Amino acid sequence: MAEHTATVTWSRGTDDFLDKRYHRAHTWRFDGGATVAASSSPHVVPLPYSDAAAVDPEEAYVAALSSCHMLWFMDFASRAGYRLNHYADPAVGTMAKNAEGQVVVTHVQLRPVTRFDAAHAPSAAQLDELHHRAHAACFLANSVKTQIDCAPVLEVEGG
Repeated sequence: MAEHTATVTWSRGTDDFLDKRYHRAHTWRFDGGATVAASSSPHVVPLPYSDAAAVDPEEAYVAALSSCHMLWFMDFASRAGYRLNHYADPAVGTMAKNAEGQVVVTHVQLRPVTRFDAAHAPSAAQLDELHHRAHAACFLANSVKTQIDCAPVLEVEGG
């Protein structure tokens, strides 16, 4: 299959760190060359230690699910002969405690608004079926309980 990479980088700078008063701003670099400003959510870590203008992991998770769904939806719509002109999804992720008391993303509500060419548009029932198929095919929607392993490497400076 395929492998996808992202490099997450953070540096302390002049912050003390041990006093827990350090910035959470960092960068995400992707294998295609894109760089994204990232940070903890100001809902989790208050300003000024978070960067409200940056993408936080929870937002990225919601965007990734929405994007995956959209890409599958476009594929199925195109194959079915429907001409999609515009797609926008103001998706919302909700954080709450799960049954074990852990704070998690408990719900992601996709709310896609689709605009089709009048001569090549699906019916409401066909639109629902396209979205059902997109959800069933989405790699990320099917990966929510992904196994995550960690293989740490220790480096020590100035010792």
